[in-house]
Amino acid sequence: MLSTRESLARKVAWISVWSNVVLMVGKTVVGWFGHSDAVFADGIHSAADVFASVIVLLVIKVANKPADEEHPYGHGKAEVIVSGIVGLILLLVAFYVVFEAIIGFFHQLQSPSILALWVALFSYLLKELLYRYSLNVATKNNSKAIEAIAYDHKADIVASIAAAIGVVLSLIGEYLHLSFLLYGDKVASIFVAYLIFRISQGILAESFNILMESNVNHDLMKELEETIHSFPDVRRIDRVRAREHGNYILVDIRISIDYNKTIKEGHDLGKQIKQALMKRNDHIQEVLIHLNPYFPDDKQ
Repeated sequence: MLSTRESLARKVAWISVWSNVVLMVGKTVVGWFGHSDAVFADGIHSAADVFASVIVLLVIKVANKPADEEHPYGHGKAEVIVSGIVGLILLLVAFYVVFEAIIGFFHQLQSPSILALWVALFSYLLKELLYRYSLNVATKNNSKAIEAIAYDHKADIVASIAAAIGVVLSLIGEYLHLSFLLYGDKVASIFVAYLIFRISQGILAESFNILMESNVNHDLMKELEETIHSFPDVRRIDRVRAREHGNYILVDIRISIDYNKTIKEGHDLGKQIKQALMKRNDHIQEVLIHLNPYFPDDKQ
């Protein structure tokens, strides 16, 4: 039986797949036959979105598997890997769109059809709804894979607006016989590529940081230290490390307590600290605590 988290993730991914299939067909066909590079480029982006959503569907089951003998820390990083793949796909799409736009500058300019404008506006409205829904689910479930889909939708929102503006400028240029405005569609497609690039850059940076096991953000580190310091028996925090492992966090702590405490007292204190940390932040799945002896004349 699927967990609630996995079920929601699959639902978001399937909604993304079918909506992007519709947009992909509509934008590529209308963009091609309606002579709009910006709308066509947005259609290629939607094609990449379909591929990305399918990858997420394939990996969700793996990411939600519990820890086993071969993967004692769980399978959460599968989501991070998928997030990175989505980022790479978007990066390639950005380069492709720029290439096609540059080539278009050397061809005879044609004004796009009014249908291209309506398709771009429809894409904007649909993607706005999908972005808000996906980001809400990703935030509640701390899912990197769904978060990547959400930001992918965000890229589409601005891309669709840019495409619509490009089409409008080209139509105005044809109506007023202002030839320079006919380049609006080409320029818009390059702007679309830039937006896609920025989104891919953010996704890739976060994925690489997690895979390289960088520390969690400063606010969370401060929260961890505050919780540990709330226990009077903790004489000193020697080290705190925390890393994301996909949709959950692993924490390593070294603390010093009075040297004359018994093993049981140290164990009980560690258990209390672990419970307090996990109660304060439900994304923390594991806490490893190492105890050091504290002597009154310690200089460290």
